[in-house]
Amino acid sequence: MNMAQLDRMHSGKGFIAALDQSGGSTPKALAQYGVLESSFTNDDEMYTLVHEMRTRIIKSPAFESNSILGAILFENTMDRKIDGQWTGDYLWEKKNIVPFLKVDKGLADLANGVQLMKPISNLEELLTRAVERNIFGTKMRSVIKEANAEGIRRVVEQQFTVGKQIFEKGLVPIIEPEVDIYSVDKEKSEEILKEEIKKQLNLLDKDVKVMLKLSIPTVNDFYKELISDPHVVRVVALSGGYTEKEANHKLSQNHGLIASFSRALSEGLSAGQTNDQFNSKLDKTIREIYDASIT
Repeated sequence: MNMAQLDRMHSGKGFIAALDQSGGSTPKALAQYGVLESSFTNDDEMYTLVHEMRTRIIKSPAFESNSILGAILFENTMDRKIDGQWTGDYLWEKKNIVPFLKVDKGLADLANGVQLMKPISNLEELLTRAVERNIFGTKMRSVIKEANAEGIRRVVEQQFTVGKQIFEKGLVPIIEPEVDIYSVDKEKSEEILKEEIKKQLNLLDKDVKVMLKLSIPTVNDFYKELISDPHVVRVVALSGGYTEKEANHKLSQNHGLIASFSRALSEGLSAGQTNDQFNSKLDKTIREIYDASIT
């Protein structure tokens, strides 16, 4: 584990950029960026276009380490290069931004009010490659739709089981049990979730480090005790479907919680913009997310 990266993630000022839309969400991400489905005929062409979009974001002068601590990549992005360097190496060596990798394979069907992760069939091989590519940590997502105690317990147990396997490979797992922001009993789900996370943190060996990625809570500062837990490197928040403005407003009321936004980060960026327009929009978005993250 890279100690400089660990230190930066634990105490640096800024937020994490989530650049990890994959598979099913890629056409949507490209469409939002102004690249229509008619522009590509197969997955490889699609991923090349998405890599061009991500490269443009990463190479932008607005995308720099004074505001951005880390970036989450999709497997296909990790395996591609920027200016002849693996994306992870480019991020760390050229930008001083810590690289993460999304490792989950999407969500299982809804059961007990939640969606567990699908089995991650090639996890060992993927983690070995991530270590070779100098990746610092990983991210994996489950979704909680209802305040179902059994479902939420299963989500958290699955996350921590896989998380420990990831930590044993020398990587820091970002555990992401997202609570659906449109859930009618969101606050109740968060109460159950916090207790289950505390239970799992208490079972960890002393040296194990994890990060948590959570929906912005209904009650401000609700995750304060998780933020100060010795096992927890950082607690980051997802935008979860809120607009950038709403997400920033809610985030700013949660002290010590920092952003790990995806949609809210790329909102308003488009392929047709000149570099000046693109960089200036990205700069404004990054400044606003940063300000909300450092409260």
